[in-house]
This record gives sequence, C-alpha cells and structure tokens, in this order.
Amino acid sequence: MSEPSHFDLIVIGAGPGGYVAAIRAGQLGLKTAVVEEDKIGGVCLNVGCIPSKSLIYASGLVEKLRHVDAMGLTVGPVQVDGRKLQEWKNGIVNRLTTGVGFLLNKNGVTVVHGHAEFASPRSLVVRAKDAPERTLTFDKCIVATGARAAHLPFLPLGPGVVDYRGALALEQVPATFTVVGGGVIGLELGTVFQRLGSRLTVVELTADLLPGTDPELVKVVEREIKKAGGTVHKETQATGLSRDGDGQVLLAKDKKGKELRLASEVILVAVGFRPNSDRLGAERAGLEVDATRHFPVNAHRQTNVPHIYAIGDVAGLPWLAHKASKEGIVAAEHAAGRPSAYDVRAMPSAVFTHPEIATVGLQEPEARASGRAVKVGKFPFTALGRALSVGALEGFVKMIADAETDELLGVAAVGYQASDLIAEATLAIEMGATAEDVALTVHAHPTWPESLMEAAEAVHQKAIHILNP
Repeated sequence: MSEPSHFDLIVIGAGPGGYVAAIRAGQLGLKTAVVEEDKIGGVCLNVGCIPSKSLIYASGLVEKLRHVDAMGLTVGPVQVDGRKLQEWKNGIVNRLTTGVGFLLNKNGVTVVHGHAEFASPRSLVVRAKDAPERTLTFDKCIVATGARAAHLPFLPLGPGVVDYRGALALEQVPATFTVVGGGVIGLELGTVFQRLGSRLTVVELTADLLPGTDPELVKVVEREIKKAGGTVHKETQATGLSRDGDGQVLLAKDKKGKELRLASEVILVAVGFRPNSDRLGAERAGLEVDATRHFPVNAHRQTNVPHIYAIGDVAGLPWLAHKASKEGIVAAEHAAGRPSAYDVRAMPSAVFTHPEIATVGLQEPEARASGRAVKVGKFPFTALGRALSVGALEGFVKMIADAETDELLGVAAVGYQASDLIAEATLAIEMGATAEDVALTVHAHPTWPESLMEAAEAVHQKAIHILNP
C-alpha cells in the first residue's frame, strides 16, 4: 500500500455533480482530488443524458425525413446504419468527457481512478484494477456517487434483455422493442427506437405513464405513441421471460389477471434506480442514511458528519443532473469557507420523449391539491405560428398562477422543444414574477417562447391568438 496522500477536499464520483464540485473547488484554491471508478463524466455524460439525447435527435431526423413529402420534398427510403450511428454518438461523448478532463486538469484537480470506500471519517481507501491499493486523507469530502439501475430477478440482463446502458449501445434497430417501466428512461428510449423503426410496446405497473407528471401532459405523449403504432399496457405487471419456438416472449399479467405474451426482439428493463450509498463503507465514516437510502443533508449539503457533504442522487430527489451540478457548486463553495447554500425556488425538469415534456414549479394537480385558489392559462401549439412553420403542432403550454396575487406558481409544456421553453419560466418563478409580468414582456416573433406570453395572457383571458373562455 502506498503512503497516504492528503487533500483539502476529495470528491467521490466524477459525474455532473462531482466534476462540477471539483472544478469549483479548484477555482477556489483548494487542493482537490476527484475519485472515479469508471469514466470521467459519470453516467450522465457517458451512458445517460448526452448519448440518449444524441439518439433522440437522430431518431427525430429519421421521423422528419419519412414525412417531408408533405413539404414537397422527395427523399429515398430512410435507412439506419446502427454502427455508424453509434460511432457518431460515441464521438460526441468522447468530445465532452475529454473536455471535462481538460478542465479538471487546468483547475489543478487530481483525478484518481478506482473505487473509493471510507476507512474512517477522514480517510478513503481506493482500489483499482492493475494498480496498488491507495489511501487518501482529507479535510473535507463530497460524496457524489449517483445511482444505478434497479433490476428484476425474473428478467436478468442478457441477449435480448437490456437496461439503459445496453439500449444505448444497440447497433441494430430491433423489429420489436418492449419497455418494462413507463417512466422517464423507458419512454425516452422507447420513443427513440419507435422513431427509428421498431414496433414499440410499453408495460407499466401503475395506472399512468410517467407517474407523478401532470396527466394532461402525459396524454399527449401516450397519444403520439399509439398514433405511431405503439401499444401501451397500463396496470400490467411483467412476470417472466420465455424463450421457445415463438422466440423471446415477455410474460405479463394485466389488471384483470389476463396473461399476456408479448413477443419482442429486445426488452428494455427500466424500473427505476437506487442510490449508490451502500458501496462506500459509509458506516466507517459515521454517515447516516434515511429509509430511502439517501444521505440527509442541510442547506449547505452537509451530512450528519459536518465535514462530509452529499450531492446529487445520493442526497435525495429529484434525481436530475442539473440539480446535482447546482449542489456541487454549493458544497464546494461552502467547503472553501464561502457563504453558499442551496436555495432553489424553481427546479426545472424535462422528459425527452416524443413529444417532450417540461415542468417547473407546481404542476396543476399539485397546486389545486394544496388548497390554494389558482388560475390556469393554456396555449396550444396549433395556434403558434412557429409550430405551424415546422410542422410540430402537438402539445401546449400551461401556466399556473395564484388567483389572488397572480404570482407564477408553475409552468408546464408538452411538445417540440418544451425543454428549451422551460428556461424562461424557471427564471420567472425564481425571480418572483407574476403571470402579468410574463404577459407584458415582449417576445420575438415568430418563436416558440411566444407561447409562454400567450399562456400568461390566457391566465387573464386576454390571449390574442385563441378564443378566451
């Protein structure tokens, strides 16, 4: 074992929370190390956010090319070269991760490869393949170890059964693609392969797709899946797998107890994630976890052991890359002695299905359930000039405001580029804007954000391009 190396701050995990924390700590002059057992960038950059969005974009192009005849354009049959598509996707990932490595280096951050576990409240043991065990000591530490996919014992991964990592690496578009789990990952990747040419089937245990999301938004996504030839089985439980003369068949049971046999070339298991709080030797550092396996943290992201912080997926919901990055900045600044705290009023969320869903603040069901009086304004993309010009008419923007104060409580959108629309809404809520403030703000024409202005006007029944109630 080598001699201990001491650092002011050690970050465990180099995902979007960890590498951001390490860079900020380096900027603030702390002697910093980041320990990563896989690749710099973590799940998000390597096998999550970035590669999935690359495939989502490509699948969208395929879909558009198949329908450009309506615009008077003629193209030949669209064919997908899965191997070249993977090479293109991997090139994007490599460029980003290389850039992150460059920034870590230039900010004086030491990158240590291997799996880290606490040996004590002030030390870590790092083990890596083909390298001697190493002990690192620290004044402060940030845990940013993320989460891993949950699996089903009766659907073991293997030929034809994949998790999100396997789905992102497929080099051929399967004729049939079945998703077990109608949440974010399942529907994002499911609609990717549907647009690339697969026949999609979704199996969801609960009564709704995307549980926890405003059902009015989800209906638009579900309608588009079905319109494209997909099948959705809700309140249906996957029970097993059969490989026989019929090929690979997913066994399931619907809410009435009817047995289903769903033949599928590829089955994606997307039944959620679990935080990586159990592989750290946390007890040796005195760290406490709650009933959901998260580390409880305060506004500075400190755990019950004050010199150890936790950020990202191991620090609780929502599990969002941008939430982890914000927490990483807060934790690093506080560790450096700066007066920094996590004080986020508006946390945006985006689901990159086809079409996209994005929300910030209170969704309408939440706002009404809170007991407060609310006003809601909606503006459909069928009335938006920019949407008409690019042939993306499905969806709408919804704005929720306090009925008495007009304070903007939440914004939701479903449709093309909803994920981009939500940024303006996030700023508006963060700054304490009213619906009238948004309505009075001049928006460039013709653009997608005009829909926010119109939805804000609709809150007061003053929208111009739709009939008001």
